Amino acid sequence: MEQKDVQEYTVEAVETLFVNEFTDGVLNPYAAMLGPLKDGGTIIANTAPGCWGPMITPAIRGGHEVTKPVYVEGAEVGDALVIQIKSIQVTSLATSSGTDEAQADRFIGDPFVKVKCPGCGKLHPKTVMQGIGQESVRCATCDTDTTPFKLTNGYTMAFHPGSEIGLTVGKEAARRIALDAKKFMRTPEKSIQHPIAGFGPSDLIGMMARMRPFVGQLGTTPSKAMPDSHNAGDFGTFLIGAPHEFTMTEDELNIHRTDGHLDISRVREGAVLICPVKVAGGGVYVGDMHAMQGDGEIAGHTTDVSGIVQLQVNVLKKVALEGPILLPNEEDLPYTAKPFTKEEKRIARDLAEEYGVKQIEDCYPLSIVGTGANLNHATDNALERAAKLFNLSINEIKNRATITGSIEIGRNPGVVTATMHIPKAHLKKARIFKPVKRQYDC
Repeated sequence: MEQKDVQEYTVEAVETLFVNEFTDGVLNPYAAMLGPLKDGGTIIANTAPGCWGPMITPAIRGGHEVTKPVYVEGAEVGDALVIQIKSIQVTSLATSSGTDEAQADRFIGDPFVKVKCPGCGKLHPKTVMQGIGQESVRCATCDTDTTPFKLTNGYTMAFHPGSEIGLTVGKEAARRIALDAKKFMRTPEKSIQHPIAGFGPSDLIGMMARMRPFVGQLGTTPSKAMPDSHNAGDFGTFLIGAPHEFTMTEDELNIHRTDGHLDISRVREGAVLICPVKVAGGGVYVGDMHAMQGDGEIAGHTTDVSGIVQLQVNVLKKVALEGPILLPNEEDLPYTAKPFTKEEKRIARDLAEEYGVKQIEDCYPLSIVGTGANLNHATDNALERAAKLFNLSINEIKNRATITGSIEIGRNPGVVTATMHIPKAHLKKARIFKPVKRQYDC
């Protein structure tokens, strides 16, 4: 089955595309995309909360509810897309989250993907939300509690309008929010998820947190259909030999995934993501906005919110990537990876003169994303991708990451970035110098 021609659903590429439609949780390279968008055009997306809302909505089959992918004019397999995050705005007034426990009698193989009603046995049943609390998601056919996940330690957080502070609230306030959960979470009109704030958890009370919103899902469409939350090397391992239609081998997973499910907190306003194109048009999608998160997302979930994201997308021709490259904001770079100041360069020239070094490298920082079944595998993946991209040995890459950068955890169990300085000559040979220079023009 071939991917549909873009001319079937639109004629002329547009400069700006407003997106407020969502997938059913599956990234399908054969499905029609939105657009096309002009090379250099802008996507403005009203995103739906990720994780918990989709996780308690059996009709969503991927663990998230991301935007429908966008076809970018001129993007061909073997190219890359430069996605600049122009702005991120949280619209939710409150949300709920916490650690999870899957309900063993309510899924086949994977609670994110193949949910069944424990009452009538229907797969991906239509459900309705009756009242509030953890038993409020009911099968529309037999009225059985059909939530595939329950909160084991949960909280409800309210956000101060116009500020960057959130606060977890007590039982009565959580109940008040739960009774009007969709309004408080500002869930987009075309989203079908049940709002998680309707569960009204309040195990943590009076905990302050600083907001720094980012998107946990941003990338391009994989070349084989897969659940959106599994488009990465860690969650993707659940697809290997799985007892459902999205089953893959390990080789297939490595070939087709694009690692759009990152949960890297540095993928925020001002950052740039360079993504592989593995299907015609690229298929840019976004979602799973979080109000804040520490490295690792160690609870498994954080504060899922609705929001408005503005992205500018450019095509990079003949840049074949296996996974994304992140260009973080300068302030988000490790200390050792920050661009050198004029004074530091002057000192290096003095050292070069004293010790007879004929040429000092002209370097720029970047972060290579790696994913895998665990953090060790993810680190190996990032280092191998860097070595292949820049035609350098693994050992040289290890030295560069150690001396001029860092290995940073995006998500536990298996998303990392290998950050390091790379010489200008290697960046040019890899055809990515221009976007790197724009981000860190020094």
